[in-house]
Amino acid sequence: MTKPSLDLLLLLPAYNEEQRIEPVLRDYAEHFRQHYPGKFQMVVVLNGCVDDTLGVVDRVAKQYPEIKALNFAGAIGKGGALIEGLKLASTTELIGYIDADGATAPPAFLDLVRHCQSVDCAIGSRWLPDSILHQSQSKRRQIFSRMFHTLVQMLFRMDIKDTQCGAKVMRREAVEKIHPALRIADVAFDINLLYSLKRNGLTVLEVPTEWTDKIGSKIKLNKGSLGIILSVIRLRLFYSPFYRWLRPLRPVEAWIYKKLSAPMPLPGPSKGEKTSK
Repeated sequence: MTKPSLDLLLLLPAYNEEQRIEPVLRDYAEHFRQHYPGKFQMVVVLNGCVDDTLGVVDRVAKQYPEIKALNFAGAIGKGGALIEGLKLASTTELIGYIDADGATAPPAFLDLVRHCQSVDCAIGSRWLPDSILHQSQSKRRQIFSRMFHTLVQMLFRMDIKDTQCGAKVMRREAVEKIHPALRIADVAFDINLLYSLKRNGLTVLEVPTEWTDKIGSKIKLNKGSLGIILSVIRLRLFYSPFYRWLRPLRPVEAWIYKKLSAPMPLPGPSKGEKTSK
C-alpha cells in the first residue's frame, strides 16, 4: 500500500472537553508531523461549550499551528458540529473525524487514512476479529450497543458491524456528494452519514481499529439514548414515501426532542431532493 500523501483535514467535535482534549491534540499533532507526509490540519468544532475548551485549543494551537478552532456558541450537537465541519471538505482531499476523548489512537486513525486511498470512506470498527480493545465497555453499554446495532441493521440493511465508532475518513468528492442529505444533529449522525454514502453507491470499508473506552463519556443510557433511537427512526421515515404525511407532527417532534434535551435534526430537503427509496 502506498504511503498517504493527500491533504488531510481532521475534525474533532467537542462539547465541554477542557479536561481531556489537550493531550489528544498534542498526540495527534506530533504523530502526524512525524508519520504523515501530506499536509495535515486539525479543526476542533466546539458545540455550545460553557467551559474553557476554546482556551485550551487556542493555547495548544500556539505551539501547533496546524490546529484551529471553529466555535459555535449554541448547542448544535455532535452531528450538527460535524455537518458544519464537513463544509470545509472543499479545502482538502481527505476529511475525517474522531471523538475528542482520544478513544482512537493516532496510529489507528492513520491506518484508516491509508485504507481510504482506494475507497470513498474508511471507518474504524471495534467489532471485527482483529480489533484491539484496551478497555471494554460495561456490560450494560455492550448490551445497548448490540441492541442498537440490531435496530440499525433492521431499518437500513447496511451490513456494517460498527456504525458508531468515532473514527471515519472520507474523500472530498464523497463528502460533497452527500453533504446536502446530512441533517441528524445528535450522535445518530453516523447512521445518516453511512446510509447517505450507501444510497449514493459510494464504497465504505470497515477497518479493524485500536480503541480505548474513555471515562467520562457524554452518552448516558437514559434520555440521551432515547433521543438517539428517535433520530434513527426519524431517519428511516425520512427515506420512506410516508414522510410527507408526517410533516404536521413536527411540533410534537420538536417537543419530544426538547424533553429529551437532544438537538433537533436540521430542516428537511429542498423540493428537488429525492427522499423515497
